[in-house]
Amino acid sequence: MGKANSNPSPRVGEGHLSAAAQGLAARFLLLFALFFVALTPAAAQDFPKLTGRVVDQAGILGDADEVSLTQQLAALELRTGRQVVVATVPSLQGYPIEDFGYQLGRTWGIGSKENNDGVLLLVAPEERQVSIEVGYGLEPVLTDTLASTIVQGAIIPRFRDGDYPGGIQAGVKAIASQLELPPEEARKRVAAADAQARKRQEGGFPWAGLIWLGFFAFMFIGPLIAGGRGRRSRYRRGAGMSDVILWGMLSGMGDSGRHGGGGFGGGGFGGGGGLGGGGFSGGGGSFGGGGASGGW
Repeated sequence: MGKANSNPSPRVGEGHLSAAAQGLAARFLLLFALFFVALTPAAAQDFPKLTGRVVDQAGILGDADEVSLTQQLAALELRTGRQVVVATVPSLQGYPIEDFGYQLGRTWGIGSKENNDGVLLLVAPEERQVSIEVGYGLEPVLTDTLASTIVQGAIIPRFRDGDYPGGIQAGVKAIASQLELPPEEARKRVAAADAQARKRQEGGFPWAGLIWLGFFAFMFIGPLIAGGRGRRSRYRRGAGMSDVILWGMLSGMGDSGRHGGGGFGGGGFGGGGGLGGGGFSGGGGSFGGGGASGGW
C-alpha cells in the first residue's frame, strides 16, 4: 500500500483566499505609506518673492490694474488691519493649487503673527486654477463656504471670458466686503451662506454614501471574489479602482475643512514677513488650509 500523504492539498479556494488577503494587506500598507509621505513637508518650491500687495508673476495684469489693486488692498489694511495679497504665478510646479497657495501664504507670512489674519488670492492661468487661502484667524469670518461662493460666483465667470483683471477685482471686492463687516453682520452672512450650502446638499444626490459603498465593495468583497479566478487575474483586476478610492479618502484626511483642500496637512513652513521689498512685507501670519479653489 502506498504511504499516506502527510501534506494533504489545501481545500479548494484556501490558497486563493490567503493570497487575496495578502494582496489586500500589501495595498493597505502601500497606500498608508503614500499618505504619510504626503503629510511630510514638501520639497522647497520656487516661490516668488513678496514684492508688494500684488505679485503678478504670470503677467496677466496691466500697470493700471496693479496700481488700483494695490491701493485698494492698502486701504483695506488701514481700515481693518487685515492683509490681503494677490499673486499670479506662471506655474504651480506640479502641485495642486490648494497646497501651493497654502504653503506660499505661510512662507510669505501674510497677516499679523498675533491674529493670523491674512488672505491670499492666487491665480495660475496656465493651469486655469484659482484659490483663496485664508489665515487661521479669519477662518470663522471668511469661511470655506463663502470663499467658494466668491471663487465660483465672482471670479471664475470672468476668467472664463478671458477677463483676468475683472475677475481678480471682483474677488478682491467680495473679500474686502466680508472683512469690513462688523462682527455681527459677518456672522449673519456666514450663517446665510452655510444655510444655502446645506440646502443644496440636501437636494443633491447622495454621492458620499455611494463612495463608501464602492470603497467597501472593491476593498473587501472584490478581492475575495477574485480569489477563485487565479493569481494573474486577481492582481490585474479589482485592485486599481479600490486603490484610487482609498487614496482619495486618505488624502482628504489631511485637509483642514476646505473645499478641494490640500493634502500636506501642517507643512513645514512657519511663515514670516520681511521677504519682500518695496516697503511691504508679511507680518508673520500663518495658514491652516482654510479657503476654496476652483478651475475654469
